[in-house]
This record gives sequence, structure tokens and C-alpha cells, in this order.
Amino acid sequence: MDDDTTTTGHTWLLMITVFPTIIIIATMMIARARTIPPKPPKTRRPNNQPPPVAEGAPIVGVLPAILTTSLQTVIRDQHSKLGSVFTLSSFGIKVTFLVGPKVSAHFFHGTESEISIADVYKITVPIFGKGVGYDIDNDTRNEQHRFFAGILRPAKLRSHVGLMVREVEEYFAKWGERGTVDLKQEIDSVLMRIASRCLLGTEVRDHMHGEVSSLLHDLIGGLHLVSMFFPHLPTPAHRRRDRARARLEEIFSGIARSRKSSDRAGDDMLQALMDSRYRDGRATTEAEVTGLLVALLFAGHHTSSTVTAWTAARLLRHADWLRAATEEQGRIMHVTIDYDALLRMDVLHRSVKEALRLHPVTPMILRRAREAFAVRTEEGDEYEIPEGRLLASPLVVNNMLPGVYRDPDAFDPDRFAAGREEDRAGGELAYTSFGAGKHACMGEGYAYLQIKVILSHLLRNFELELVSPFPETEDMISMRPKGEVMVRYNRRLLQQCT
Repeated sequence: MDDDTTTTGHTWLLMITVFPTIIIIATMMIARARTIPPKPPKTRRPNNQPPPVAEGAPIVGVLPAILTTSLQTVIRDQHSKLGSVFTLSSFGIKVTFLVGPKVSAHFFHGTESEISIADVYKITVPIFGKGVGYDIDNDTRNEQHRFFAGILRPAKLRSHVGLMVREVEEYFAKWGERGTVDLKQEIDSVLMRIASRCLLGTEVRDHMHGEVSSLLHDLIGGLHLVSMFFPHLPTPAHRRRDRARARLEEIFSGIARSRKSSDRAGDDMLQALMDSRYRDGRATTEAEVTGLLVALLFAGHHTSSTVTAWTAARLLRHADWLRAATEEQGRIMHVTIDYDALLRMDVLHRSVKEALRLHPVTPMILRRAREAFAVRTEEGDEYEIPEGRLLASPLVVNNMLPGVYRDPDAFDPDRFAAGREEDRAGGELAYTSFGAGKHACMGEGYAYLQIKVILSHLLRNFELELVSPFPETEDMISMRPKGEVMVRYNRRLLQQCT
């Protein structure tokens, strides 16, 4: 969030303190506000009991406990008391939490008609725009997901590695022989350069990089608490969001028209979306191309930036793993850093995966039950989840379950090593930091490539030391490292070229 949030005064500051609860309440209100067509009568299952509800104060429910501790602490406490399926209630709104892989199958694998994602994420429509994402029917959205799947297929990712490497080399070549930097800010900047080149093309990278970066900042800055209730309220942040969205569409549409008129094609994701066709033969519109690009930028940049910063901080805090990751780079220094070389960086890959386990980019994944369903807990109880109930899969707890992960609070990339593989041993849904099932993140491979290109270059070319305290988490929404991540660097004497 940017500094503009302070302009709404003390009331806004109070609202921020209850954000974790209000985001759930707001989402439920939005979901309830949707018109759900009547369903024909259906045969009821045996009357299972509803999930147990956490004890709380009258009316406000668990809100006081969240304010005095944290939402993560409350979820952990209730999981310990009530088991793997339970409900938190506040102001009459109920949210059922499904903790752990054994109770999450229907949550991740249910169809949209059973377990809805669209009902929960309608707030993204003003950001992505009309005609894309959660503004459209499920069939059309699936076709647009097909466009993404084509763009993010391994063969396409392979061709982007060279572009990523060049952007990283050029960026860090501007560092001196030694110095101190806010690594979080540096990572943000270099990732935006990669996005400008690989997603948006040379027109943006060479001529509009600064403007597009600023517009994206305004677009992301338009997602605040008030957006959950009133996404179109004419607040200053929303007006900036809407202006940024309109200007981005103007820029991308102008590039698309220029390419078409000159019969020139790019080698970027903008071009791939321009060339995409629906199954009926219809081409993507300029507005759709803009919306899909914004969705890629919005999701990909934030995720990669957060995970890269946390991975770097974890490696710099754990000398043994920093040494192991650096030595691994030494074994491949004699080769060109290409797609295959990145795949061989096993220690670095596992370090990224472990950092993401400890620091997921979102505290929980939300869905809404469009149909009632039964769930059997690992404790042997069976509960009936009612139609319309908001559901939550809390990554901040799932990723730390001692029944799945040995010594879960420790940073231990070896837990994912061959022969141990705690995530696989725990079942298909033991590791869901990139989602799972029907809505698994298609950008996982792209994110790992970006992160490993950046960290690989830093490990090979610089000696690094974390000089600020190990960061806390920003809040229960962004999950980014809080404050600056100050790192002292010294350029290695025998710099290896990529």
C-alpha cells in the first residue's frame, strides 16, 4: 500500500487494524449480494452437524482476539482446540476454515458451480477491466486461461530466459564495487524491467518504462479496504486507479495498432495475446489484451518480488544455506545461464520453495460454497458445510503443520530434497503456496525463472551481508517484508559473466 492511505485520517488507521477480519466479512457481503438463481430441490445428505464455531464475545465474536493477537494466532489456536474444520464468526458473518490437506480436496477440486472463486474476487474487475478475469462467465474465463497456458508453456519460457538474463546483467552492472542498498527496492526495480521487456515489449522497455511503472503503482494503489465494499466509490485512490487503467489501455492499444499497421510482430507476451483466438475464431480485443496483460503484471510482479526478497533475506540469515547456494553457482559458472542451467539449480530452487512455505504471498485462499457439501476431518468427525458459506484455506497455518513438515518453523530447504520430499509425502495438497487443483497458478514456472535469474546473478557476482534486522511481515494482507531489507555488497574479484 502507498502513503496515500494516510489521507483518510484516523478512521482509516482504525480500519487498517481490523483489515484481516473485515476483508473476510466484506467478501462474504459481496458474495451474498450476488443474485443466485434458484436451484431445483435436491436430495439432502444425512443431517451432519455444522462445523464447531469458535467461542467469542457477543456480536463481535472473534474480533477482540484478532485485535489483541493476530488472525494467524487465532486460526492456530482454534485449530488446536476445534480440529481441522471450524468456523470463525464476527458480526453474524461466518467463515469456515479448512486446515490441512486431508480436508481440502473439495475446496481445491470442486467445480465453479460447487466451489466458486469468481464470487470472491469481483473486486479485481476495476483493476483488470471489463471482459476479462472475474467479469466474465466461467467458459470465457477458461478460454482466457488457455491463452495464459500457451504463453507460459515451457518452450515459450525457454525463449525468455536470455531476455531476463540481459536485463539483470544490465541492471546490476550499475552497482559499484561495494555499497549498501535496500535489496527489496532493487528487486522491485529489476523485476519491472524484466516485465517491461518480456511481457510488454521493446516499445515500453525503451520508451515508456518509467511511465508504465508509475501507472502500475497507481493501479495497485487502488486496492484498499474501501474497495472491498465500494470498488467504484470516487475516492482519490480509485480515481488514480481508473486513470491509470485507462492510460495503460491507451498505451497497449497504441502499440498493438502500430504493430498491425506496420506488419511488425514482437516476441513478447503482448504479441502472444494479440495473436490469441477464441475457439469460435474471434480475436482478442484491445481492451481484453490490456486486461490480460494487467492481470499478468499485477499477479506476477507482486509475487516474484515478495518471494525473491524473502529468499534473499533467509539465505543471508542462514550462512550454511547461503554457502550451499553459492557453491552450487560455482559448479555452473563455466556454462551460459540458460533455461537448462536454471533447472539444474536445485539448492536455489529448494531455497525459494522453502522461503515461500515460510512466507506465502497471501495469508489464505478464499472460496464460496455454492452448494452444501460434507467434509470428514482427520479427527474422524463429519460436518455439513452450508450453501453460501465463505471458505478459507489458511496458508499461514497449512504451511506450518507439524504433521506435514518436520520442525516447521526452521528454514530447511532439504525438506524438499529427493528422498525426503515432505510436501509429496504429505499428499497432493500438502504444499499449496501456488494454489492447487483447478485454480493452480499457471505462472509458477515463470516466477521461479525470474527469481532464480536474479538470485543466481547476485550469488555469483557479489558477496552479500544483511545489515538490517531480519524483517517482519508487513501485514496479514501483503505479506511482504516490512520496511527496508538493507544489504551490504562487495563485488567479487573474479566476476563471472553470464
